[in-house]
Amino acid sequence: MSTVRPGLPGATRECPHCKEAILESATVCPGCRHHLRFEAGAVVAEAATLTPLRIEGSIRHPPDGEPWEYNVVVSIRNDRGEEIARKLIGVGAINPNELRTFTLEVEVTPAKKRLGKSGTRH
Repeated sequence: MSTVRPGLPGATRECPHCKEAILESATVCPGCRHHLRFEAGAVVAEAATLTPLRIEGSIRHPPDGEPWEYNVVVSIRNDRGEEIARKLIGVGAINPNELRTFTLEVEVTPAKKRLGKSGTRH
């Protein structure tokens, strides 16, 4: 969980549905997509979400050869190149002539401003 005080940009909490760490300000869990709080502005907040980075790629195993195993790992680095988070997302195997497609998305939303508070987590 976050070491940032509750209410500050970057503060996190646990999704009650999937138990993943999510932003405290989230109204919908980005992992399981369950609604977390029903507020009048929730639809507006969802509309304000931008996706400045989206990468999609596929791997097709050749029709001959042994199965391949794979690990999907995502890491986040700060502006100094230091790794601040690393997560194993999934593992699996691809048999000959099978296809797997992987998508990475980074969603951003404007942080809600707090009076008298400043700073970000990363």
